[in-house]
Amino acid sequence: MKLKSLLLRYYPPGIMLEYEKGGELKTKSIDLLELSPSTDVNTLVEEIQKVEPLITVSRTQQVRLLVQRLQEKLRQHCDHNFYLFKVLRAHILPLTNVALNKAGSCFITGSYDRTCKVWDTASGEELHTLEGHRNVVYAIAFNNPYGKVHTLIGHCAEISSALFNWDCSLILTGSMDKTCMLWDATSGKCVATLTGHDDEILDSCFDYTGKLIATASADGTARVYNATTRKCITKLEGHEGEISKISFNPQGNRLLTGSSDKTARIWDVQTGQCLQVLEGHTDEIFSCAFNYKGNIVITGSKDNSCRIWR
Repeated sequence: MKLKSLLLRYYPPGIMLEYEKGGELKTKSIDLLELSPSTDVNTLVEEIQKVEPLITVSRTQQVRLLVQRLQEKLRQHCDHNFYLFKVLRAHILPLTNVALNKAGSCFITGSYDRTCKVWDTASGEELHTLEGHRNVVYAIAFNNPYGKVHTLIGHCAEISSALFNWDCSLILTGSMDKTCMLWDATSGKCVATLTGHDDEILDSCFDYTGKLIATASADGTARVYNATTRKCITKLEGHEGEISKISFNPQGNRLLTGSSDKTARIWDVQTGQCLQVLEGHTDEIFSCAFNYKGNIVITGSKDNSCRIWR
């Protein structure tokens, strides 16, 4: 194995390793979930080298600098009081979603008016209007840190989700046509179609390494696919209604689902076993997510409440 490059991952904190094995480029991660501003960097780097043979002595200083950058980022975290900065009359019809670029210098909005608009965050100036869709824009995402535009043609029904993998080399889309499609972000060509659900796919996601893909469907099930082989490795069954949201925890070994049956569930990724049912909402759960450490879950419901679970 030959280490090619080291990449920083801020959330959750860690270092991504790109290495060559048997002529094939692969990735792995060093998770630093317990890193704090007071962590002794030299001791931590020594511990990393003991368990990761790719981190040789020649890479010691590079790893040390990456850990220090992560610590600097953690020091920036503090309590904020937010105030209204600007109101933008963005679209002529309701907005469906919004997303910031990596630097936060601009953001994009999607709307029922069939357009997307790109805005300068500081000034509120409209930079671009992206036209061409023939129906509602339901999902938007930035290709960080660079952006190119492709028209991805292949689904035969509405697209419910769209996102990039961690290095922005692939795009994953979920659709009402019961499939997910994987696209090469450089060429815009479809490289795989994931099938198996009996009803519309309402959400989809990568794990943070990009090795696994999870899908959530109106058929009441979720599925986990190997991103390389594109084979389904786990089927999650137990919800009594459609699953509207799905997400991995930072470690990639748990999945969180939210459903119209008013519950959220936590699952073991490899076995598909339901580990816990989170009950209490009085209406459908539309959104749910882990925090960056994976020890807190938040759920949002049609009952007009959010719940935080420790």
